[in-house]
Amino acid sequence: MLKFVGRRLVQMVFLFFLFLTLVFFLLEAQPGDITAQFLDPTIPAEIRAQLVERLGLDGGVWSRWWNYITNFVTGNLGVSFQQYPRPVLDVITERIPRTLFLFTFATLLSYVIGFTLGKRLAWKRGGFSEHAITVSGVLLYTVFYPWFAIIMILFFASGLGWFPINGFLNPEFWRGAPYTGNEVFGQLIFSLLITGLVFGFTAWFARRQEERSTARVVRVIGYGTSLAFLVIFWLVRGDMRPFALDIVHHSILPIVTLALIAFAGVMLLTRGSMLETLKEDYILTAQAKGVPEKDIRDKHAARNALLPVVTSFVLGLAFIIGGGVVTETVFSWPGMGSLLLTATVAEDVPVATGALAFVGILALLAHLIVDILYAILDPRIRIQTGN
Repeated sequence: MLKFVGRRLVQMVFLFFLFLTLVFFLLEAQPGDITAQFLDPTIPAEIRAQLVERLGLDGGVWSRWWNYITNFVTGNLGVSFQQYPRPVLDVITERIPRTLFLFTFATLLSYVIGFTLGKRLAWKRGGFSEHAITVSGVLLYTVFYPWFAIIMILFFASGLGWFPINGFLNPEFWRGAPYTGNEVFGQLIFSLLITGLVFGFTAWFARRQEERSTARVVRVIGYGTSLAFLVIFWLVRGDMRPFALDIVHHSILPIVTLALIAFAGVMLLTRGSMLETLKEDYILTAQAKGVPEKDIRDKHAARNALLPVVTSFVLGLAFIIGGGVVTETVFSWPGMGSLLLTATVAEDVPVATGALAFVGILALLAHLIVDILYAILDPRIRIQTGN
């Protein structure tokens, strides 16, 4: 396994720099004169030349490409043309947690609901509920997403007034706040990350227990500890809690909208994979041995049906930035998707290239994680890798 991971890492480095090169030249090939857009044409030629050099727009294309690649290795992504002289890395590190927060929660919610419903629909076939849920899933899976998002805003935000119409926070509520939005958001991410890690470890450890009573005790203690940490953390940070709740309130509608669209595809994928798995001989053998139906469904069939779902899940996380363009534009969410769109339209090449570079990194890491998870979930793959 270590040799396999090592080979993949070498391949990833090569592919990543090939990807960077392709992105750089595609953005350079855009029509228009960037210097005319970001530099005042009325200024003297000497000052204009200095500004062009300061922005890194002097020299030929190959010279700029080589400078970009060498600077990228050292962590220097350049400066934003639109927010000059702010470094691109600062712009991206401010935006990417917001996108990860939004899409990670939406993806987790959609996969938990979709996988649970998919395996139950495949196990109990032929009922009215199966047909109703399947038809609903197909409708959601094929709906035009921007239209659906606008309908959700009109109904739940504008009509019922349950949620804010758009944005990351309420500017009026934050006027005179002792904290910045990034400070509160950072604390929110930290508390949720610790809670999620404890929750995930508890679920993994409980599944390894052979006795159901022991697993139940582990879940009660672990889940209770994670929730207690979250409650105590925000009780201690009582002065910051209203502002954190404002951010959460703004994020609920886009998360639910994304989850409703995404869960349908997961449910249909799980159902199809589960139906194929239930035809295998080892399922018939387990039924002949008298293994309880719940164990056959969850430990035998669902575990093997999980492989394509895991692939879809990890690869879906890899492309959240690209998928966030529509969502963050509709909901006015200041994340990486909206940043990529505005940077591309405004020809802010350093920011656009930096954002796409993170897309490439996430995609390559996702493929590596999928390979490793396959080896964990399927023993046959471990044998083929030599472990």
